[in-house]
Amino acid sequence: MAKLVETTYGDALFELAVSESSMDTLYEEALAVIESFKANPDLGKLLAHPKVEKEEKETVIKNVFEKFVSKDMTGLLTLMVSKDRQGNIVDTLEYFVGKVLEYKKIGIAYVTTASELTDAQKKAVEDKLLATTDYKEFKINYSIDESLIAGMIIRIKDRVVDSSIKTKLANMANELSGIQLA
Repeated sequence: MAKLVETTYGDALFELAVSESSMDTLYEEALAVIESFKANPDLGKLLAHPKVEKEEKETVIKNVFEKFVSKDMTGLLTLMVSKDRQGNIVDTLEYFVGKVLEYKKIGIAYVTTASELTDAQKKAVEDKLLATTDYKEFKINYSIDESLIAGMIIRIKDRVVDSSIKTKLANMANELSGIQLA
């Protein structure tokens, strides 16, 4: 059910952004609202509290966001609160952000390596990703996991390329354990 909520509201916001030519503005506002909710977990708790009246929740949304975001974004947030969907606000906006990035052909990649990559290595990874995908640009999140020994793991959406030594050793161990000695 939650997926349906975030896609319904997220798609509506995306269509509005396209029709009003306000994609960049709504994208930036969505990022700011997401950050606000993550930085202030009490806001989410207040909106989810069953003893706070719906009208009060809508007033809180207007008071918190009206000065900083467009009427379209404030309207979406108050609509979601009025329909008791306040728990889906962050997921909906993250879905919208992802949809905007897809529309602009900007990919998000998660690269895990055993040690820190140099700038030249990072550039080589980005160049390879651009050459092997349909994206025009990448936002790459790098992390280090020393247990990989060497190599890297790259994740883009639900695709994973794992060239780590750790995985290769595990695969080899599995193959060797399947060999029967006579």
